[in-house]
Amino acid sequence: MKEKEIRKLDIQFRAETTEDEKMEIKGYAAVFNSPETYGYTEIIAPTAFDDADMSDVVLRYNHNDSFMVLARTRNKSLDLSVDEKGLFMNATLQDDITEHRDIFNAIKTELIDKQSFAFTVDEDIYDYDTDTRTITKIGKLFDVSVVDQPFYNATDVSVARGIKNDEFLAKREEMRKQVELEKAKEALLSKLG
Repeated sequence: MKEKEIRKLDIQFRAETTEDEKMEIKGYAAVFNSPETYGYTEIIAPTAFDDADMSDVVLRYNHNDSFMVLARTRNKSLDLSVDEKGLFMNATLQDDITEHRDIFNAIKTELIDKQSFAFTVDEDIYDYDTDTRTITKIGKLFDVSVVDQPFYNATDVSVARGIKNDEFLAKREEMRKQVELEKAKEALLSKLG
């Protein structure tokens, strides 16, 4: 079973009231080709969401399962679209739910100004020389979240791990050992040469 991963992004998004007084929040939950480094470098490829299961994605606050769901693709209060920049999120909150009003106002006043997403990885590419993981195919998108505390604030777009990705880290360690072993063999054969 694929392990669920979370990425938190330091991306500006906005809250606005529409002409018909609906509370909308919108912005990018994921951005393509924006390398981020935290132990190793990671990139989300433009193909990552091509076949991803986004049939029932919820908008949450801090990925918190016990907090009121803010929006959902299934009831069309959450719309997700992929363009050349990344995964764009547009959500309509309900003004008759206190938690929705609170989150909307926190976004409007920029108390909350970050996003995140939770997903599984079906395919990725690892480059030993640059210690870079490129995620090429996402299997399932579980949620997009508005978050108040990203892991890193050093860049405009920061990617962070909310849930340890032990599966990839173990795979990365094994791949690095194999490459180092091959290099050692080549060096030895060259000396014996």
